[in-house]
Amino acid sequence: MSKYDVIVIGGGPGGYVASIRCAQLGLKTACVEGRDTLGGTCLNVGCIPSKALLHASHQLHEAEHNFEKMGLIAKTPSVDWAKMQNYKSETIEANTKGIEFLFKKNKIEHLKGWASISGEGKVQINEKTFEANNIVIASGSEPSTIPNVKIDEKIIVSSTGALSLPKIPKTMTVIGAGVIGLELGSVYARLGTKVTILEYLNHITPGMDTEVQKTFQRILKKQDISFIMGAAVQSATKSKSKGKVQYKLNKDDSAHEIESDVILVATGRKPNTHGLGLEALDIKLNDRGHIITNASWETTLPNIYAIGDVIEGPMLAHKAEDEGMAVAEQIAGKSGHVNYQVIPSVIYTAPEVASVGLTEEQAKENNRSIKVGKFMFMGNGRAKANFAADGFVKIIADKDTDRVSYSSKPAANRSHSFFFFVKILNAVS
Repeated sequence: MSKYDVIVIGGGPGGYVASIRCAQLGLKTACVEGRDTLGGTCLNVGCIPSKALLHASHQLHEAEHNFEKMGLIAKTPSVDWAKMQNYKSETIEANTKGIEFLFKKNKIEHLKGWASISGEGKVQINEKTFEANNIVIASGSEPSTIPNVKIDEKIIVSSTGALSLPKIPKTMTVIGAGVIGLELGSVYARLGTKVTILEYLNHITPGMDTEVQKTFQRILKKQDISFIMGAAVQSATKSKSKGKVQYKLNKDDSAHEIESDVILVATGRKPNTHGLGLEALDIKLNDRGHIITNASWETTLPNIYAIGDVIEGPMLAHKAEDEGMAVAEQIAGKSGHVNYQVIPSVIYTAPEVASVGLTEEQAKENNRSIKVGKFMFMGNGRAKANFAADGFVKIIADKDTDRVSYSSKPAANRSHSFFFFVKILNAVS
């Protein structure tokens, strides 16, 4: 029976970072991954492939709308969807191969298969048992579903299916105006799809600063993305080539139906804990299915830890990476720490929306005395030159001390410079 200092379950951003850091700290480490490739959802069917398609579709948009203005006279490019998909696949492969290289470099054993915890210090993979002094659960998340909407990954698709459609649809209905729905909706809108987004709430991107939400939605509408707000989805049906969503408007309970070639269900994600054997071990979950941990990421069972999407907090790859680094430090007897107050988030549409810290509404709810600074990018010379003058930067600071507590930028490519604000908040928090 193989024995390790640490077995990490899951090879996504949290899992592979935890594995590498554990190995660097001198711990004999193995990482279990059920997929054929490392990288988890993010690298295989999430962050990276979506960013590849966002980048490609943005180049098309620039060629169609801005090249001629700059004196770049050429035939407007057409879309070869198969080649674009190949570009996406090559991008994924380059990243996953990079993790394989790092595993070999750091002498991490890559165990292939789906894992369950069969007892304290025991992990079972494909009917074979492995032992470890410490176990880290980094099994990530999976798309959430809604009642009466059955995903088939052909007409009714999750984000995974939306990344690999056989052809660009003429029409698409997106259920959910969160990050995933807006990013993928934006991709297909720029590729020529008529995109309609249904959202249960009366605003997009829950949790975002209200002023930023309104500006962001107004910009997306200018890009021919349609929104139906306050729409409660009742069901979805499909034929051989079309799908229909039945919904009611919250304001008057009136029933409606919308037909499209593809229906994208983008109603968030849920922790992926099934099949791990947590119930038998009495590892506690909260009412939303997240594994409960203490400040050191240890579960209710000693020496079993959990990080990333399976625990409470924003489902962000860089948050999982931070936790992966920190839990490795904890296991090695050092002091691992994550500052959850300064974890940034970015929506990679065009324009991008980057934010970090408390929103204006959250600051007021906490009875903070604040002042708000805002600069419109219409007044920025480079933004005008880049045809990217929509949006603004918003900074919230303490009224008495000038201590910055929030920053947001709905503007083109603003994630590139946003780390300056993260550094500022890190320094004062």
